[in-house]
Amino acid sequence: MMNTQLEAKKTVSHYDILKRKIFQKEAVVGVIGMGYVGLPLAMEFASEGFQVIGVDVDAKKVETLSLGQSHIIDIPEVTIKDALQKKRFQATTDYQRLAQANIISICVPTPLTKSHEPDMSYIKDTVSRLQPVIQKGTLLVLESTTYPGTTRDLIDAEFEKVGWKTGEDLFICFSPERIDPGNKQFKPKEVPKVVGGMTEKCSALGQLYYENAFDTVVPVSTPEIAEMTKLLENTFRSINIAFINEMSQLSEQLGIDLWEAIDAAKTKPFGFMPFYPGPGVGGHCIPLDPMYLYWKGKEKNFFSRFIDLAQQVNTSMPKHVVEIASKALNKQGKSLSQSRILLVGMAYKNDIDDVRESPALHVYEHLKEANAQLTVLDPFVTSFRDASGEVIYPKPAVTDIAVYDAVIIMTKHSTVNYEQILATSSCIIDTRNVWKQQYAHVHKIGQA
Repeated sequence: MMNTQLEAKKTVSHYDILKRKIFQKEAVVGVIGMGYVGLPLAMEFASEGFQVIGVDVDAKKVETLSLGQSHIIDIPEVTIKDALQKKRFQATTDYQRLAQANIISICVPTPLTKSHEPDMSYIKDTVSRLQPVIQKGTLLVLESTTYPGTTRDLIDAEFEKVGWKTGEDLFICFSPERIDPGNKQFKPKEVPKVVGGMTEKCSALGQLYYENAFDTVVPVSTPEIAEMTKLLENTFRSINIAFINEMSQLSEQLGIDLWEAIDAAKTKPFGFMPFYPGPGVGGHCIPLDPMYLYWKGKEKNFFSRFIDLAQQVNTSMPKHVVEIASKALNKQGKSLSQSRILLVGMAYKNDIDDVRESPALHVYEHLKEANAQLTVLDPFVTSFRDASGEVIYPKPAVTDIAVYDAVIIMTKHSTVNYEQILATSSCIIDTRNVWKQQYAHVHKIGQA
């Protein structure tokens, strides 16, 4: 009888063990990368009762998290302190701690190189650090945005080289992050979570894992489908934003208010989705994701003209903003050189502190090259680095608006006093449609 019981124990698979641990919330979750993606994910699972180990190579970030301090505007400090107090979260720089993890989510950066090619160094480094640490029976999920084939080529293949069998010894999935910083309408758990595994068992465990923290989980057949899903979403947005940005320049030439035309067009209950012009695109996703797809296409000798054209249009918008400012000043007998310019907003979108790829950074550099005297107002962004590496400290508020030759509104933060700007500035460049009514001294993108 005893021998039979021993034999039964031996036949229990890694899959069955991990499945039981997830069901009972006994699985330890490791999250690599405590940034805009990793920290919200870690807090979601900690709030659901899982023990979470957050790993980051930035010792300062780990130190502040261990003190219950948040560096992400969407994560209140009370959330981190609650997780720490309940002993459901701990932050560390030590990858060895991940030997305790049953599930590991990789949320590391995937930037582009200067030549606009995917930089996979963070993923490769993470895999090399994990290989001597990770235990058999672990579910490993990549969340970092990347090109189709990354999970298979850079993670699955690397573990197979050392003799691990995916679907038995290790379970591998890709699940694209869909974080939208500053979004008050949808909480992270309310956004459906797409997941694709290397095998059916990988997918099943990935789905079971995310069902604990997300209202809806959408399983797909392969990691490549999941990888393509994220790129498809953001390339769609990039192309449509580029189209409307181009229409804004056409409207300026035709003497038409594009904003009013968009409002009228969106009354149609089918066949139209409103996109709005702006000074460019920012954040990690829209400027970068289409280029992963473009680069992967080039490997197959396929060149996406839509992606390429959209990138050209969107990256040209900051310069177009400066041209509008120059023309507006010229009408007043002034030039950009030596003019006092107030830039309102450095974040790439309203009411957040994120300046990643913000078009305001490019407008700042163009104005600096034109010898303008620059002041930056942003109640959310405390500092940023310019192209030369110098740290710039925006003002949280400005009262002496009248001393500036022009005010350029780059971000529509809700806490900025726009009525004061309207009343006291003699020249305003509005890239965000702050005022629907037309004023002689307000020069707007998409409007003559």
